[in-house]
Amino acid sequence: MAFVISNPVKAEIPPTVLVIGDSLSAAYGMDMEQGWVHLLSEKLSDQSPGATVINASISGDTTGGGAQRLPSLLEQHEPTIVIIELGGNDGLRAYPIKQMRNHLGEMTDAALNEGAKVLLLAAEAPPNLGRRYTTLFRESYSELANGDTVVALPFIVESIFLSSDLMQSDRTHPNASAQPLLLDVVWPALNSLLGVAENE
Repeated sequence: MAFVISNPVKAEIPPTVLVIGDSLSAAYGMDMEQGWVHLLSEKLSDQSPGATVINASISGDTTGGGAQRLPSLLEQHEPTIVIIELGGNDGLRAYPIKQMRNHLGEMTDAALNEGAKVLLLAAEAPPNLGRRYTTLFRESYSELANGDTVVALPFIVESIFLSSDLMQSDRTHPNASAQPLLLDVVWPALNSLLGVAENE
């Protein structure tokens, strides 16, 4: 997916980015400073001094947990962008697709209603759950995207899983070396959304 940015983003009001996710965003198995969200904070601050990144990620969280937590986070932080990185644990527990979609929709609507843009980072369901489940699971993210205020990215860890050098010993979580690569995937989409937000 390509994103075209005509001019560097220079915000009059520094943006606030809220990340609500699970272990992938909570820097599981490493120092928080090594995680991709912290790296995002540093990069965004370089581009837009005064920018804020709030990491509200919790290892093991689900879309249901995120849907419960998000309203108060929106009220407290008034973010410009909400990055939703949830669903992996729903898939691991084989939760009903409709339930997950409803939760993702609730979070997306809540963010939009507060004037925030949304970046959805898709998860993947385990292949042993069958093609139908995994396909519907994957499509739950893209169906919410509208190309303007809601953007969905495919599973950002997909290529990293193929390299044992980039995975922790549990073979489930990316290691510290993989974190800059995760940011490389997220950054163009985030920057594009920030550009949309500031030109309105």
